[in-house]
Amino acid sequence: MKITSLTSDEVILRELGGRLAAIRLQRNLTQAALAEHAGVSKRAVERLELGKVAMRLSGLVRVCRALGLVERFDALIPEPMPSPIAQLKLKGKERRRASGKKVAASAPKKWTWGDPS
Repeated sequence: MKITSLTSDEVILRELGGRLAAIRLQRNLTQAALAEHAGVSKRAVERLELGKVAMRLSGLVRVCRALGLVERFDALIPEPMPSPIAQLKLKGKERRRASGKKVAASAPKKWTWGDPS
């Protein structure tokens, strides 16, 4: 199954859990052995494979490390590269803050006699 932006969170969790289970089985590991190697509970592995848990990210990293999948995180979330123009603006410095969306400030409403506020 291909995961797209239209795929629901629940379906993504089930799909990822199924993929992890398939890799675990390819490596001939029981859930208990994987849990022990990863340093998480067997129940956490069971729930992760069923897609029924929003486990802590550190637990997911441990399970992926135990399965030898940590190197694939680079493909999952690639390192952001600034555009050539942004590189020129930054002049070799690292960006530290987001500017947020700029909202045009409207002129304050002029108060007149008889206004309640």
